[in-house]
Amino acid sequence: MTIAMPVLGAGTFRLKGEDAYNSVTMALEAGYRHIDTAQIYGNEKEVGAAIADSGIARSEIFLTTKIWMDKFGKEAFLPSIRQSLADLQVEYVDLLLIHWPLKNEEVAMSDYLASLKEVKELGMAKQIGISNFTVAQMQQAIDILGTEAIYTNQVEVHPYLQNRKVVDFCLENGIIVTGYMPFAYGDVLKDETIARIAEKHQATAAQTVLAWMRQNEFVTIPSSTKRANIDSNLKASEVVLDEADMAAIAELDRNHRLANPDFAPEWD
Repeated sequence: MTIAMPVLGAGTFRLKGEDAYNSVTMALEAGYRHIDTAQIYGNEKEVGAAIADSGIARSEIFLTTKIWMDKFGKEAFLPSIRQSLADLQVEYVDLLLIHWPLKNEEVAMSDYLASLKEVKELGMAKQIGISNFTVAQMQQAIDILGTEAIYTNQVEVHPYLQNRKVVDFCLENGIIVTGYMPFAYGDVLKDETIARIAEKHQATAAQTVLAWMRQNEFVTIPSSTKRANIDSNLKASEVVLDEADMAAIAELDRNHRLANPDFAPEWD
């Protein structure tokens, strides 16, 4: 059975060791059923242990991991996924993503996307997708795999970086937008407009941002090590912004990009 990806997930970026284990444990206890990790985060073992120790049926959890660039070659791809599954203590992930497109084409996109498709065909991933792909790269991926195959593009999205070209292309092609870093490392939580809207709805700034994400049909995966924030973020589902709120937040876009490593593509 393939379950739909819950719109609010628990991210684990930058969480190591005990912090990763505790964060996932608290999220699952709070009611989250969508957990996001990646090979490069170095916490798949802790995430897997937290899921195993939770006692929650595997079929109830939507689990995502991402394959790192040094594993894109044919000889490394499948063994790295098998290692991820072993570390996560699962037989499959619900979603496997290409973490970043290769800038240098050292491995051709057609080759690593063929390997990604093979993982799905072997039953080790229920869905496959991409992360940090530009419009041109998404078009290339669609030409290789077909639109139906690409479940999501996980990209940086928050009120200060609304990434509209990428978002519009995803929506036009039936690709779910998963927005990471929804709070821009806390930058947007200090915004006066967000604070004003939050006060109007008797909500927190974080709940207001998460409501904005949800009402734009974005999935999002904030991470936290604090029980209060984990619980509070879940309650964002009760916050409903009106058209004026949504319009005001739309005005906050300022191309404030935080995830921009030297291997990043040429952004739209």
